[in-house]
Amino acid sequence: MNNHIGSDFDDFLSEQGLLEEVSAAALKRVIAWQLSEAMKAQKVTKKALAARMHTSRAAVDRALDQGDASMTLATLANAARALGQRVEVRLVPETEAAHA
Repeated sequence: MNNHIGSDFDDFLSEQGLLEEVSAAALKRVIAWQLSEAMKAQKVTKKALAARMHTSRAAVDRALDQGDASMTLATLANAARALGQRVEVRLVPETEAAHA
């Protein structure tokens, strides 16, 4: 008998010890997509963004790589600022996060 019937996917991931890893990967995909969309809307190239951030093109590539979850908050804030955006980070109670 399947003991996951009736439970949600977050419960399954939590039981497998994967919830934080999967959540971080999903968040990085969203952030990378948002950065890409802001760049498209503003017609900003990777080279131009790197110049605005005072960093390398390789660092911009890592920030835009949806599979690379190692971006720091400082890099994210720098990229956002270079695109006229700001970053909001907040803690959400688990009960709210599970139903959001």
